[in-house]
Amino acid sequence: MLTVHHLNNSRSQRVLWMLEELAVPYEVVRYERDAVTSRAPESLRKVHPLGRSPVVTEDGLTIAESGAILEYLVERHGGGRMIPPPGTPERLRYRYWLHFAEGSAMPPLLLKLIFDRVASAPMPFFVKPIARGIAAKVGEGFTDPTLRDQLDYIEVELARSPWFAGEDITAADVQMSFPLQVAMARASAGTPRPRIAAFLARIEARPAYQRALTRGGPFGIIV
Repeated sequence: MLTVHHLNNSRSQRVLWMLEELAVPYEVVRYERDAVTSRAPESLRKVHPLGRSPVVTEDGLTIAESGAILEYLVERHGGGRMIPPPGTPERLRYRYWLHFAEGSAMPPLLLKLIFDRVASAPMPFFVKPIARGIAAKVGEGFTDPTLRDQLDYIEVELARSPWFAGEDITAADVQMSFPLQVAMARASAGTPRPRIAAFLARIEARPAYQRALTRGGPFGIIV
């Protein structure tokens, strides 16, 4: 039996969704973030040395990193589903977005989270202007323009087809769901992006997505 070591409000939610799309039987072991720090519990280190989620185990294998997990699930359990045929332009787009999600989309979102917390963190009054000034400079000079550029780019790309790799949903859409949900929660102010909003509405309406929420429990974005 495949086991998902599932941390609440984390990337592991999309692993549950992927398994529901593929109709793969699985069990869930739940872990809860610390209410103050939002960090994963130390018990996850018994599964993987880094103590992070998602992690899946099956037949003596332990696989971490959501992109690697999705590729593993497609190869082992997909039977040709959730991936475009080899040698097609859609397959190349699939590979690109599968890696874009964590390689390009998530780093500026993580930086935004960190510096937003720096700006609002309790600290001595004489330090606050310095910390907030640094956070503002990072936002104005890097994270905000980078996120705007990326979201504008994604908005244009979604005009080509309803899904990231063409006319059919693939694992690339599952992988891209999390950074876009995070972006809409942390960086959505400003220019409307109706295609991104429509994409998120489509995935969240899918029966498999709803079943994954039932299995995984309430899902929210840490902001």
